[in-house]
Amino acid sequence: MKTWLLLALITLSEATIGVFVKLTDDRIPVQTLTFYAFVVATVFLMLAMPRATKEPLKLPWGNWKDTVLVGALVAAQSGFFNYAMTLVPIANAVIFWSVAPFFTFIFSWFFLGEKARKSYILIFIVALTGIVIAKPLQEGYMVGNMVALGVGAIYAAMVTYMRHEGKTETGNDIAWSLLVAALIMSPSVIFVGVGDIDGTIHYQSLGLSLPVILWAAGLGLISIGFAYFGITIVLRSINANVYSLIDIIVSPAAATFFGFLIFNEVPAPSMLYGGALLLGAGAWLTREMYRNNPDRTAPAKH
Repeated sequence: MKTWLLLALITLSEATIGVFVKLTDDRIPVQTLTFYAFVVATVFLMLAMPRATKEPLKLPWGNWKDTVLVGALVAAQSGFFNYAMTLVPIANAVIFWSVAPFFTFIFSWFFLGEKARKSYILIFIVALTGIVIAKPLQEGYMVGNMVALGVGAIYAAMVTYMRHEGKTETGNDIAWSLLVAALIMSPSVIFVGVGDIDGTIHYQSLGLSLPVILWAAGLGLISIGFAYFGITIVLRSINANVYSLIDIIVSPAAATFFGFLIFNEVPAPSMLYGGALLLGAGAWLTREMYRNNPDRTAPAKH
């Protein structure tokens, strides 16, 4: 029961990414915002992970290449995903990101030799139909939608690499990978600025003003730090593919709901119908890949 409750909290925490990005109201450049979030998440994980795993936080000298590469992919994935959130409604970003399982299959088939089933053809047809209906090239949102699609490919590359190396997120190395991601994003402070970190935003509905940096900290602590921390615990009890199957359905739906509840973002009917097909096809493909390779693992998206 505790495992499934934690799984629910994880998917909800991942769904808050767009919320925290948009709450900053562009007061902090998105690249710098991502850097701040990585710093907060790294500090949190370095304090919390040793207690969760009962393992000391040691430098991964024998695994430093994997740690650096995963960190670079995490930096690219989060950086572009957060950027997409500044361009399109939350629903658009999370739904178009959901092409990730299809890129994962393509990369796994090409690089890992994973076999395809006949059912995959139907799944791909359903997914392509969903993408066409969702209209990724619609005027005003084309760039953000295409960036979100690209983020799905980056995530799939990370999944494929970690499968190849037999890696999971149940150890302490992910904390070091996030440190690498923070270092990669750190030049943004110089090139695009530190942002309005001392500023506040007044919320009339709440009757108070809150500091902008609070949302940057929330992005790092809740959306990234807690999510990875929770996954560390959950993956010790359930198969990673089961987690991915649940996450690919629940997290986009929750993120879309948050976008509507907090920002009054109402997805277009084409986005809802196309997104439903795309999410369903992604969940179907994830399930089929799990049935083909039940011992494979898949990391989370951040």
